[in-house]
Amino acid sequence: MNGTIDGFSYGLVTPIAAYIMACVGSALGLRCVVRTVHHEPGWRLGWLTLGASSLGCGIWTMHFIAMTGFSVEQTAITYDVPLTVLSLAVAIVVVSAGVFIVGHRGATPATLTVAGGITGVGVAMMHYLGMFAMQLNGDIDYNVFTVAMSLVVALVAATAALWAAVSVQGILRTLGASLVMGLAVTGMHYTGMAAVSVHVHTDVREAVSGQTGSSLLLPMLLGPVLFLIIAAAVVMFDPVLILGDNNWEKQDERRSPAPVTHAPEPAQHVTASTVPGRPADNWSWSPSSSQWPDLDENAPRYGDTGAGDTYTDPRTEA
Repeated sequence: MNGTIDGFSYGLVTPIAAYIMACVGSALGLRCVVRTVHHEPGWRLGWLTLGASSLGCGIWTMHFIAMTGFSVEQTAITYDVPLTVLSLAVAIVVVSAGVFIVGHRGATPATLTVAGGITGVGVAMMHYLGMFAMQLNGDIDYNVFTVAMSLVVALVAATAALWAAVSVQGILRTLGASLVMGLAVTGMHYTGMAAVSVHVHTDVREAVSGQTGSSLLLPMLLGPVLFLIIAAAVVMFDPVLILGDNNWEKQDERRSPAPVTHAPEPAQHVTASTVPGRPADNWSWSPSSSQWPDLDENAPRYGDTGAGDTYTDPRTEA
């Protein structure tokens, strides 16, 4: 018989909580990647690792919280712990692959296509691996068309996330991009869940192996949530991400010592008394002066009688 599926067993609590976690992971991932693209290339590896891990943990946390709201009326649902942990590892690894490709190669169309494809397929693998870890008294079937739609949403969301990671700057823009990314990732999850149908073996509840989602909620979320808190603390105390690019450059200018400037030397003032062989008189000359002193009108000119005789300027006689 077909089971009665309820994807919102706790009402809007699980979808809202899942969306918030997706936004938190997206925001931290974006800020870390922006940090590597625009500042200190020597720390690129560390910031890319932190950003990819934050984004992967946020996506997986969103998935697991949303899965706790999934129930089938005719049977209990449990989860295989190793497969659930493996889905977390897959989320971090594939997101890291896409982030590292874009972080080192840039946001070119070819790079975004390859990195977005890898990340989108990886996110879909994480989702359906987590579904495979779900155990119940029945068989799970998937609608092929809806699964394909969820894959398209995952590819678009991953590509948009990677593009925003290297293109969006500023805290407000990053927050806006993270809200859109959180909506896209959450929408991919619920699109994939819409493809699920369950054929229950019997209408009697039977015990199934594994642990229930509610019993796994705290221990499974403890590690990723603590990691996101630590990542948030690192981002919050980083001055570049707090001040922004322009303000940080201004702070650098304020902290750097002012260049030593020398006052221009005064113009050399030359007087007749300082010129060897010239008597002191009342004229002066400097490099900025464009005129020489006036000549005596009574002085003999070249070709006049007595021009070769010694002449004394009466203005110098005193």
